[in-house]
Amino acid sequence: MTTPTEIQFKDVDLDAVAGAAGKVVVFVGDDGKLDAGARKVNTLTRKAVARLVESETFVKKTPGDVSVMAFPAGMAAAAVLVVKLSRRPDSQDARKAGAALAKAQGTADLLVMAGSINRADEIALGLALRGYKFDAHKTDEKKPGGDVTFMVSKPEVVAKSAAPMAAIAEGVFFTRDLTNEPANVLTTNDFAARLAAMQELGLDVEILEEDTLEKLGMRTLLSVGQGSDSPTKVVVMSWNGGKKGDAPFALVGKGVVFDTGGISLKPPAGMEDMTADMGGAGVVAGVMRTLALRKAKANVVGLVGLVENMPSGSATRPGDVVRSMKGDTVEIINTDAEGRLVLADVLWYTQERFKPSGIINLATLTGAILVALGHENAGVFSNSDELSADFIKAAAAEGEGAWRLPMSKAYDELLKSRIADMKNVGGRNAGSITAAQFLRRFVKDDVPWCHLDIAGTANVKSETALAPAGATGWGVMALNRLIADKYEG
Repeated sequence: MTTPTEIQFKDVDLDAVAGAAGKVVVFVGDDGKLDAGARKVNTLTRKAVARLVESETFVKKTPGDVSVMAFPAGMAAAAVLVVKLSRRPDSQDARKAGAALAKAQGTADLLVMAGSINRADEIALGLALRGYKFDAHKTDEKKPGGDVTFMVSKPEVVAKSAAPMAAIAEGVFFTRDLTNEPANVLTTNDFAARLAAMQELGLDVEILEEDTLEKLGMRTLLSVGQGSDSPTKVVVMSWNGGKKGDAPFALVGKGVVFDTGGISLKPPAGMEDMTADMGGAGVVAGVMRTLALRKAKANVVGLVGLVENMPSGSATRPGDVVRSMKGDTVEIINTDAEGRLVLADVLWYTQERFKPSGIINLATLTGAILVALGHENAGVFSNSDELSADFIKAAAAEGEGAWRLPMSKAYDELLKSRIADMKNVGGRNAGSITAAQFLRRFVKDDVPWCHLDIAGTANVKSETALAPAGATGWGVMALNRLIADKYEG
């Protein structure tokens, strides 16, 4: 597994700047004023920093942007990185600055002269998140990043505030690693084993195998994987950090480790991206890791349905009818609409066993959400104005886009089946909404619930503000904040 960048916090030592190897970072406010670290570097470089700051190019930069002064005279450093940032930045500007530093760092050591700038912990988080690399399967391109040292006026205070952010970074990294892994590596067995290993962090982890799932009546889930040699599993992760006896909040994730579409086979172009169809389960796993690492004072349970959707002689066919754990029957019109079949049984099992205070499920569920929202926002569907508003507020605070879409009984007409209680698809129109309406049938009326369709945000072709191309880890930070704000006293 990839680990977050190792970052140290030390007392400010201006005399260390001149002989520092690697790259030195200084900050300049929106008003062009130099802080103590920048003034020291400015003196050493015979006012080169001041000349840069007065240039038209620097003036036009936005908060968080970085300018590079290569091989500065009067210093041993390979470069000085000049960051435009106010002394009291908001969290998003601070993280943007950290991300820009990660991109400019390369393999060099980094000495960050943060001084008394507020949110040095957020700068460090942005640096760690953007510094992520998935190179587990590279042979010749593995280049470890250099050491990162923040010089701040109160290192103990900053290090304390940065500790839970390091837990967040590790949770995001865990999600990204899982989502980036190829399907021949991240099988259902391997996925379950990686989750079971988190028992060493204090999580209770239970793996439900196919015989148990059959006894429980999880036939919609099992129908998805019956064409694959990989066994279907449900993994239950419990974090009991809150008051004993309090109902847990529940997270449920779709974990389709590879999705061919089954008998309703997908077109070959782009099918390789279906290694990321377990992105919802990856987010649930990352959140649970973060909660355990930061010792969250909340009771949270995370459940993931792990399955592979393959065509074979034993695969589910279009036209088959299966009965869910709830007891409702589903006519399978399209075997490529498999994620909702996974979630239906896991959602019902979660409610029956844990009686949760609320549920949020995550899934790379529909291509239609990409048409509606692109890669900027995940789709939010909910039976609870309060829970959806709380989540969207948390997502906005973390810079993770989320947008609520409508639900209503009128859409249920599209799911009517002639021979069963419902169909698993409702046609091309409102595809993301009818998928949510399907899931809604497996949520009890008195349980606050949100469905997050993350097909556009979990895995992207080009870099984002805090991630390179590939898996983003979207949702770990937002859900962690939601739990901290709403469920921890």
